[in-house]
Order: sequence, then structure tokens, then C-alpha cells
Amino acid sequence: MIKVKSKPKENANTVRKKNRWKDFRDNAELSALMIPGIVLLLVFAYVPMLGIIIAFKDYRNNLGIFKSKWVGFQNFKFFFESQDAWRIGRNTVGYGILFIVIGLIAAVTIAILLYEVRSRKALKFYQTSMILPHFLSWVIVGYITYILLEPSMGILNKIIRFFGGEGLQWYSEPKYWVFILPIINVWKTVGLKSIMYYAALMGIDEQLFEAAQIDGAGRFKQILYITIPSLVPLMVTLTILDVGHIIKGDFGLFYTIPRDVGLLYPTTDIIDTYVYRGLRTGSDIGITTAVGLFQSAVGLVMVIATNLVVKKISPENSLF
Repeated sequence: MIKVKSKPKENANTVRKKNRWKDFRDNAELSALMIPGIVLLLVFAYVPMLGIIIAFKDYRNNLGIFKSKWVGFQNFKFFFESQDAWRIGRNTVGYGILFIVIGLIAAVTIAILLYEVRSRKALKFYQTSMILPHFLSWVIVGYITYILLEPSMGILNKIIRFFGGEGLQWYSEPKYWVFILPIINVWKTVGLKSIMYYAALMGIDEQLFEAAQIDGAGRFKQILYITIPSLVPLMVTLTILDVGHIIKGDFGLFYTIPRDVGLLYPTTDIIDTYVYRGLRTGSDIGITTAVGLFQSAVGLVMVIATNLVVKKISPENSLF
């Protein structure tokens, strides 16, 4: 009797690799569509990362990146010991936290209000009017803001003078911008986020509200025990993503709206505007690169840390 040698069994990893390669070959045309996106990502996102070496050098234009003197962490030390570090750090983190809290409350509130609207025409009007600011550039929003706040002919000062008051010097007093910037940010961004929450609300089973109504629950209790818990997964996901941007403010908001007025730096200057001014003048490229690298590293750590906290508390709502 002749014995036939059996083919050795392949391990699970080998099988998975073969299946992946087979899927790639079967969908070669679709896979090829990724090539332009991958190339753009490499060219504009990963290749420029080689420039972080400037953060560790005393960069000089006449010497270039590689010939400039290596100074290690001296640029980081110089920045954190400067008087600018506390100001821009406080503003960046403070506004980031404020925007997350106010934006979350405003977006969820508006989404719940939209969910209560029964007229389709009214709903479309509200959604369109609220999402429109999202598509306006910060330059246009800056001009709108200037029309409102211009010291002599601004609309707000005209209204104040009409009622017997004195016009305010909006662009000379830093204290006003602690309120102006959050208001403008919410006005521009709340529309899109509220639509996202509204879409999540549309997926709630209507039978839950009917059952709650039969049990005697009013609208407030229905919102408290059905609507808001249904939004929690989306709220957690968007908040985790926003936490990564706490250390990275919106450059357009903080540069265009205050018009880069030096008097307003105590309450409007953040890391992004500080880095931009340093790169524009070309005098502190090493320091500004170090600040930008620190900003990116902290953002990554905060996203991972926030996700780990969420994973401990509610694993089903974590990103990974």
C-alpha cells in the first residue's frame, strides 16, 4: 500500500495574507483609485515631516537645514522659558476646552430642537440657514465681524450710541475677545455638528417615545432618558476627535477675526498664530518649528489618553 504524504496545513497568518492578496487582485481597479490619494498624502503630509529636524538646529538661511548647527532641545528650552509660552499656552488650551464644551451643548440643543420641528419646509429652512456659515471662509467672516465692530462706523457701536452710550474700542481692548471669539466660533461651526446629531436622532426607534408617553413621561423626560442617551456614542466620538485639537487652534479664527492686532495678543494669540509670525519673519524658525512639533505631539497624546479613559469607562464608545 502506497502512502500519500498530506500537504502541511498553513497557519492562520499565512491564510489571512493570501486572502488579503486575493482580495487586492480581485479589486485591482478599485485599489488603483487609492493611488492619487496615497501619493498626495505622502507628498504633502509625510515627506514634509522630515523638516522637524529644524526644531533641533540653530537654523540659518545661508547654511540650510543640514549644515546648520545642532542644538538639541535648546529651542524647546528657549521657548518654554520665554514670556510668550504661558500666554499662548493658556489661550490655546483655554479656548480649546471652551469651544468643545460650548460647541457640544449648542449642537446637541439645536439638534433636539430641530427634531421637534414637524414642518418639513421650516426644518429645511433652519438646517440651511445654520449650515451656511460653515461654508464661508474666515476672510469673509472677518469682514462681517469688522462691519459689526469697527470703532467709528460699526453697527454695534451705532446701536450703542443710539441708546445714549459711548462706542467701544473693540480692537484695542483684549478683554472683549474672550467672548467675541467663542460666539463667532459657535456661529460658524454649530450648524454642521447639529446636523450630525440630528441625523443620529433620526435613527431612534419611534416606539421608544410612544412607550415612554404611555408610561406618562413628558417631553423633558423623553429627552433626558431616550434622546440624550442615544446621542452619547456620537458625542463621545466627536469629543475625542476635538480633544486632539485642543492644543491646535483654528488659525483662520484667531488670525483673521482679530486682524492680527498686537494689542489683542493677550487674549487672541495662540500657538498657530505665534508659529506663523515666526515663520513669516524668518527670525525664529528653529523655535517655531519646535513649538509646532510640541503641539503635534501633545495633540496625539491627548487623543490616545482620552480614548483610553473612555475605553475604561465605556468600552463600546471608544474609537479603538
